Amino acid sequence: MSAVTLRNLSPEVVRIIRKRAAERKTSINKVVAGILEEGLGLAGSGDRPAVHHDLDHFAGRWTKKEADAFNRDLAGQRHIDPELWR
Repeated sequence: MSAVTLRNLSPEVVRIIRKRAAERKTSINKVVAGILEEGLGLAGSGDRPAVHHDLDHFAGRWTKKEADAFNRDLAGQRHIDPELWR
C-alpha cells in the first residue's frame, strides 16, 4: 500500500478528521482512507452503503411539465387497496 502526504488541509477539515477518529476509536489514517474510499465510491463507511454519483447528470433535467406528469402518473401507484391488507 502506498503512502500519501496531505498538506495545507484547512483547520476545519483537520478538526473533523480528528473528531471522527476519536469517535470511532481508530487512527487518523484509517479515517482518511475511509473518506477517500467512500468519496471514490469504492467502499462504504461503517454501516452506511457506498456513495455513488453515476446518475448525477440526470438530476434537475426534467422540466416542470415533465415532473408534474411523472408525479401525476406515480400518484396512481401510491394508492393502497384495503382489500389487499385483510
